[in-house]
Amino acid sequence: MNAYIRLLRPHQYLKNLFIFFPLFFGLQISDSLLLGRVALAAALFSLLASAVYIFNDLRDIESDRLHPVKRRRPLAAGEVTLKSSLFLMFCCAAAGLGICFWLLPEALPVMTAYLIMNLLYSLKLKHIPIVDVSIIALGFVLRLLIGSQVTGIDLSKWIILMTFLGALFVALAKRRDDVMLFVNSGNKMRKAVDGYNAEFLNASMVIMAAILIVAYLMYTVSPEVTQRVQTDNLYMTAVFVIVGIMRYLQITLVENDSGSPTRILLHDFFLQATIVGWLISFVWILYYTP
Repeated sequence: MNAYIRLLRPHQYLKNLFIFFPLFFGLQISDSLLLGRVALAAALFSLLASAVYIFNDLRDIESDRLHPVKRRRPLAAGEVTLKSSLFLMFCCAAAGLGICFWLLPEALPVMTAYLIMNLLYSLKLKHIPIVDVSIIALGFVLRLLIGSQVTGIDLSKWIILMTFLGALFVALAKRRDDVMLFVNSGNKMRKAVDGYNAEFLNASMVIMAAILIVAYLMYTVSPEVTQRVQTDNLYMTAVFVIVGIMRYLQITLVENDSGSPTRILLHDFFLQATIVGWLISFVWILYYTP
């Protein structure tokens, strides 16, 4: 049972918190009805994501066995059978789409688009440099769209832009980890590695980090946002964003340990502290300052 749970990759569900962002930034997180709809959407999306993870693992069994970490995945390690994995994958996809059609039909087009995009990613697109990291970033934007669809809250262009940039920044860090593994071991984990090198990825990450910081600063001082939230003090939260980005760059460029963003977030106290600091300061400025 433990192997099948790991096959679903529940730790990756942390990414699905992006579905809650429209509710949070729309200042309606206290609306219990909308919160319930978003929680249901996140649960259904998690089922679809697990189906995608299983499909990807089925496609990558041989390459995963060459990877120092991914070789411990249940399929690569031979802990689960191909037949049972396929059955679990179809159950997750059918349950996610079926319940969505029944209870949250407005989210079904985006859910379906996410599933199709990621199947194409696993089959072909992940082997095309730049396209591969762009697809990963678009997946996070689709999470935002789902949250917007089920709540009826319009997305700010700044939130969409920052989400794409942040996800692209992290995806580039993942590709850098693949490149460094290839350099150190000679094992090519993915075909897209041919289109990257450390210098290109380092430069791209720095560019994305710079643009992301500028976008966040512009978001905090934009008239559209300051008028809606009735405060012009949001810019003070930028210190946590800047420090958090610098820490991720340090993990990637100095410590060479950017292969699993979720694992980093779950284990790095510095990043956790910056996120908590940002959240507390953001909520405090919105709700407790005149």
